[in-house]
Amino acid sequence: MTLTGWLQAALVFAMLLALTKPLGSYMFAIFTGKRTLLSPVLAPVEGAIYRLGGVRADDDMSWQRYTFAMLAFSLVSFFYLFVLLLVQGWLPLNPQHFPNLSPGLAWNTAVSFLTNTNWQFYSGESTLSYLSQMAGLAWHNFVSAGVGIAIAIAIVRGITAKGVSTLGNFWVDLTRACLYILLPISTLLAIVYIWQGVPQNFTPYRTITTIGGTKQRITGGPMASQEAIKNLGTNGGGFVNANSASPNENPTPLTDVLEILSILLIGAGLTYTYGKMAGDVGQGWALFAAMSVLFIVGFAVMYHAEAAGNPLMHHLGVGGGNMEGKESRFGIAGSALFDEASTATSCGAVNAMLDSFMPLGGLVAMVNLQLGEVVFGGVGSGLYGMLEFVVLTVFIAGLMVGRTPELLGKKIERREVQLALLAFLVTPLMVLLPTAIAVLIPAGTATLGNSGPHGFSEILYAFTSSNANNGSAFAGLGDNRFYNIATGVAMFFGRFFMAIPLLALAGSLAEKKAAAAGGGTFSTSSTTFVLLLIGTILIVGALTFLPVDALGPIADHYLLHSGRTF
Repeated sequence: MTLTGWLQAALVFAMLLALTKPLGSYMFAIFTGKRTLLSPVLAPVEGAIYRLGGVRADDDMSWQRYTFAMLAFSLVSFFYLFVLLLVQGWLPLNPQHFPNLSPGLAWNTAVSFLTNTNWQFYSGESTLSYLSQMAGLAWHNFVSAGVGIAIAIAIVRGITAKGVSTLGNFWVDLTRACLYILLPISTLLAIVYIWQGVPQNFTPYRTITTIGGTKQRITGGPMASQEAIKNLGTNGGGFVNANSASPNENPTPLTDVLEILSILLIGAGLTYTYGKMAGDVGQGWALFAAMSVLFIVGFAVMYHAEAAGNPLMHHLGVGGGNMEGKESRFGIAGSALFDEASTATSCGAVNAMLDSFMPLGGLVAMVNLQLGEVVFGGVGSGLYGMLEFVVLTVFIAGLMVGRTPELLGKKIERREVQLALLAFLVTPLMVLLPTAIAVLIPAGTATLGNSGPHGFSEILYAFTSSNANNGSAFAGLGDNRFYNIATGVAMFFGRFFMAIPLLALAGSLAEKKAAAAGGGTFSTSSTTFVLLLIGTILIVGALTFLPVDALGPIADHYLLHSGRTF
């Protein structure tokens, strides 16, 4: 580890901290109907969208109606992308003449982008037309992120409201998230990326002759626009298979820093939005602090593991850190910081290959996902995932002191705890069960790139990443019909069967009156609460996944130090 590496991480975190309050305040203004700097330009567009869609902006919805609208929109969005991929070979903007996708791959890809996962069992530059990339994947990058933000805002409304039966209007929240947040910021990022050399064109790929006389294909296409929303919306799906390790997608140190920052930006800003909506910004900073501690510790462990390098190479007298699967222009620190950011959120973009990380580096990435993508997390989903742990934490705190647990003056009773636990149980169910099935059937082991604990880690990571709607992978695992279907199911459950119980929880809390804080009220903005929240997240995660992690990356780590590789 070097001072330069730590300074790089500190610089990115300092920029994130500086942007959290202004972006959080901006999002608070948007979702509470206040005028913003962009209102003169975008308000007429927003009104036109409502008129075309037959939406009444003042029609607040119960949690049931809100959930139904979200599911209906998601269902239509899925079929739109599924059909587009099945017929892309017959449609325009396909200069490479790529054929239609198979039904299995189209299903997996459509579910992946619907759920903000962007898991990719294909190479984009050799599989998808420009039309599929733009009108299919990039469009989903916007709306799937918008849906996540809308769900988070609805849940925050339910937690902070007093004696109401509604959570807002899904169509209004979705429109404002895309129009006022995702579109302006991603437009600015795309312009910077084009300036830095990321392609944005419709020309066919070019084949050139190198100095050495070999032939090389140079990819092009509408890449900068997709790169911007891919990271900002914590989607992560790359235009090309190498993702942000590709010099086309991520050509310079400036683009690398901007990509890392954009991955974390909205998730961090929403914590401040929560505090503003709760009427106490300390509530939001408490969540930000808990996320920051987990993020910094995760980065430190990953950076140390990669900087320490491979012990077998040291035995051969070859020093230095682990540069396998990393770009020299980013180095170990830049690679660890990027992959910590992408797995701490639900982004899944990479500038280095996780399959080549040291076992402890891969373990950190896996644990980030197993905790429920709450370390800043996906856009929206990180906040409501953290609020699920907040409910569990205040419940545990209440049991410890013998008081009825409260959150913002509202009593947390049996129904709320049951709904929070129901959301929590989705992750172990949709990770451990399919992993167990995969290691027991021939189809589950047929496409493994490695044997032993590393091969097991490839399977475990696939379902962990799918359920967490992350999309990154230990790339040694190949696709087949089993994984196309099974990971698609894990993505679907990880997105919707976590959100639905939390929307129900928000609906339950919205109807409750808030009591005034008393001398015995447990503060949910104190240092004590932050530490208890972190402890709850780690203990619950460790108890659930430590045994299975011991069979994968932990075993891989100790066997590597004894001289065995897989």
